[in-house]
Amino acid sequence: MVSTIGSVVLIIFIVILLAKPVGLYLAQTFNTERTRLDRVFLPAENILFRLGGVRAINQTWKRYAASLLLTNVFMIALVYLVFRLQGVLPLNPAGIKGMDASLAFNTAISFMTNTNLQHYSGETGLSYLAQMAGVLFMMFAAPATALSGVMAFIRLLAGKGAGNFFVDFIRSITRVLLPLAFITGLIFVALGVPQTLSPSVTVQTVDGGSQEIARGPVGSFLSIKELGNNGGGFFGVNSAHPFENPGSFSNMLQILLMFLLPTAIPFAYGRMIGNEKQGRLLFVSMMMMFVVMLSLSMVAESHGNPALHALGINGASMEGKEVRFGPGESILYAMVTTASETGAVNTMHDTLTPLSGMLALSNMLLNAVFGGVGAGFLNVIMYVLIAVFLSGLMIGRTPEFLGKKIEAREMKLIAVTMLIQPLLILGASAIALYVHAGTDAISNQGFHGLTQVMYEFTSSAANNGSGFEGLGDATPFWNISTGIVMFIGRYFGVITMLAVAASLAKKRLVPESIGTFRTDSPLFGTIFVGTIMIVGALTFFPVLVLGPVAEYLTL
Repeated sequence: MVSTIGSVVLIIFIVILLAKPVGLYLAQTFNTERTRLDRVFLPAENILFRLGGVRAINQTWKRYAASLLLTNVFMIALVYLVFRLQGVLPLNPAGIKGMDASLAFNTAISFMTNTNLQHYSGETGLSYLAQMAGVLFMMFAAPATALSGVMAFIRLLAGKGAGNFFVDFIRSITRVLLPLAFITGLIFVALGVPQTLSPSVTVQTVDGGSQEIARGPVGSFLSIKELGNNGGGFFGVNSAHPFENPGSFSNMLQILLMFLLPTAIPFAYGRMIGNEKQGRLLFVSMMMMFVVMLSLSMVAESHGNPALHALGINGASMEGKEVRFGPGESILYAMVTTASETGAVNTMHDTLTPLSGMLALSNMLLNAVFGGVGAGFLNVIMYVLIAVFLSGLMIGRTPEFLGKKIEAREMKLIAVTMLIQPLLILGASAIALYVHAGTDAISNQGFHGLTQVMYEFTSSAANNGSGFEGLGDATPFWNISTGIVMFIGRYFGVITMLAVAASLAKKRLVPESIGTFRTDSPLFGTIFVGTIMIVGALTFFPVLVLGPVAEYLTL
């Protein structure tokens, strides 16, 4: 446990060191003015602009949102065809058949929404072509879309206009995702991760039998999987597989990549709006929430299972853990992957102790403890605006944010945005628990079964993608229902928050006065954290009591 605590401290320290410089690089990348980066990247980008017919003109927020949504819908349709036709397409040495219609529908939406929920096993469900031209393509396109959306949102808050979606989309790939993914992909290959187009190999085992070992272009897949907060596994057991996670160093690198962009965006925000203190405050507030939840989870996991203790089996819970990492590094990975909305796993979350499972679930329910690349920060600012509004009510003053008054239009949009996630999660869970097509998939009846269902829809709505793998979700009901939840959960909030930023951008600046409530002070940080916890508790606490809390109390 001492070594695990040391690893945790080291990782958090590295994250803190990297967050600001990466954030400032993002701010420079998406700045509307010409920068030194243009000398390096602009020649290649201009070629792409000409090929795509892109004109770098400033779009209205509605045009920007429409471009984002329609481009993503087109990509979903294109990749859906790749999945359906993979059986007759090249680069399929294993002869894998085309996907079922409902599964292809789910998988295409899943990867394009940055969710990477997998109702199939990677090494047996997709051909090499589908992995590269379908999944790997969307692993770049999905985070590039989210990063573009949040940068347009920040520019609107800063009064600089939304920008151009296609320019932002290409820059997200050429200046951020592709260079970092290329470098880290080489590191993963050096650590022993396979990178080959050769088919599976059959080997003789020590007991004289034979075993077929799957392999493929895993290194390139793994780097963007973590960097882009995607999370889908090349293999069915994801990062518990030794080819996808060879050892402790690769495990640490994956954790750092998952956190790299979400922790950097607050600093990019601070630089772009001209208030770096506020960006730093948001980073510190979210990091404190993460550390508290991680600490509670590690304590719960280290205490093990009371039911086993009664049988004389003491110690930390090892159920479902990869023995190479143990409970410490496993729970650290679980908390990072749910806080960053990545969804990669190096342990089976269905086997977490009830309180650890609840905390991992809470990361996704709140979706504001950093959250995924881009989309998570939109939720953070949503809670910031709610905190500002509540503070204004308490002091009897019209709420102001960045010198703009927050009025009825903005609060209506925020209220709808805030309500859509619980409606998706609780509504879909209620339907699944009512119909046989939903309940037949539950492997553990009672409290744990309720948590399985809720976790699946929470993971879908929050675009996380990890699952309580005890759920038998490879059915048309679960494919279609989670596909719909993923699509709405992804795009609804992005569009409404762009509308909020555009509405604020039209307003006149209100000069600061002695009565202005500062949003870059420790007091506001406390109110911000309190708002997240109170709103989250009021929304989801009853169902958490019926699920993981009840399971814990009955062990």
